Amino acid sequence: MFTGIVTALGTVREVQPIGGGHDMRVVIGVAPEFLAQPETALGASICCSGVCLTVVRLADDEFLVDASAETLSKTSLGRWRQGSRVNLERSLRLGDELGGHIVSGHVDGLAKVISATPENASVRWRFRAPEGFEKYVAQKGSVALDGVSLTVNEVEGCEFGVNIIPHTAAHTTFGMLQPGDPVNFEADTLARYVARQLEFRV
Repeated sequence: MFTGIVTALGTVREVQPIGGGHDMRVVIGVAPEFLAQPETALGASICCSGVCLTVVRLADDEFLVDASAETLSKTSLGRWRQGSRVNLERSLRLGDELGGHIVSGHVDGLAKVISATPENASVRWRFRAPEGFEKYVAQKGSVALDGVSLTVNEVEGCEFGVNIIPHTAAHTTFGMLQPGDPVNFEADTLARYVARQLEFRV
């Protein structure tokens, strides 16, 4: 489990097709202090731009992860190339501060950037939710986009808006997004269970 609070930006150094070309192995470079933590070990889970991936090899300033064909079909990982930037978060430990919301790293699908408009000291970003998942997005609720925990400020049909402050833009991939780009979307777990309960009441 994760909290959606990005603690480092990594860079894709190499993408290697495996499993007959259907799966993918990725080498991600990152500052050594991120990997120096005791909980970052072989077999550990790291949230990579919203996707929970397992460390299969580890070095001083890089780690390797494998992504299956299923993961590639549901996320933006298939678009990663050498030089792509990646939001990183180590898994939550019991007793850690929960600064965002509970994020599983199990991406529901791809949301699409509609627009980015300056608004006072922040930027209002509008997204289109993946088809069928707009029902899980609620005003003042939470959503994870590329692994970043965000508060929803507005909802209109299948589109929703969030505000990105300068700190978030500087320390995540939000500073590099453009209209039309896809982002990994994970609905809030609480919203998912509430929607499921309402289905049984009907």
